Amino acid sequence: MKGQGKDTPDNLLVGRNPVREALKSGRPVDKVLYVQGEKAGGTGEIIKLARERGVPVQVVDRSRLDALSGNLRHQGMVAFTAAREYSSIEDILDGAGDSPFLLLLDEINDPHNLGAILRTADAAGVSGVIIPRRRSVSLTPAVARVSAGAVEYVPVARVSNLVQTIEKLKERGLWVVGADAGATDLHWQARLGGPLALVVGGEDKGLGRLVKEKCDLLVRLPMLGRIGSLNASVAAAILMYEILRQRSTPLSPYLPNHSR
Repeated sequence: MKGQGKDTPDNLLVGRNPVREALKSGRPVDKVLYVQGEKAGGTGEIIKLARERGVPVQVVDRSRLDALSGNLRHQGMVAFTAAREYSSIEDILDGAGDSPFLLLLDEINDPHNLGAILRTADAAGVSGVIIPRRRSVSLTPAVARVSAGAVEYVPVARVSNLVQTIEKLKERGLWVVGADAGATDLHWQARLGGPLALVVGGEDKGLGRLVKEKCDLLVRLPMLGRIGSLNASVAAAILMYEILRQRSTPLSPYLPNHSR
């Protein structure tokens, strides 16, 4: 049985064997969906393997898998794969030099937003991007297309807990700045040089409460019109380029680090 058909998404594996072999081979897998109580053997083994690799596992109705798999027999299981390998935070920091510039994304769900953010991150010299495993879009083929190739050059790490990740980055000496509409300081009023992690929230809710509390500083963009917020990728782009401007100024010892 093949793992993909003409009516299935590019990044969908259909059936137990394709999912099992992808997990065993180390191929990047974003999520496994399965029907609970499926009589076919091997399901428990695959779920255990997925959890050992830290891959999110979700129970769904059979109708969901029927719709996803098109004309293929799914045997109660499918998996979504990533468009490229994920990096580790350690690898990103090791390649970032003395003044890393990281971007953390708190529940960005639109693949077009993530793709656009990655494209700008590459242009602005971002050392790497960090996204949560759950409640966030992953490196899907749609993200890769919108990124215009940037997905191949900007390292992306996935983490289980964004709050704990922020704590670890602060221990490594990074200053963590969050974008929040209720912040006191405008983005150009803050000092944004040096080792820094910028945190941008999702399209609807912005930064989560715990994530916001862990930030060293919150900044906002000026909003003079009747619309109260910007598209997440637009807001991220403005902030990334303000950070690049400050790191590039002759008054600052920090220059953009393009080594990856």
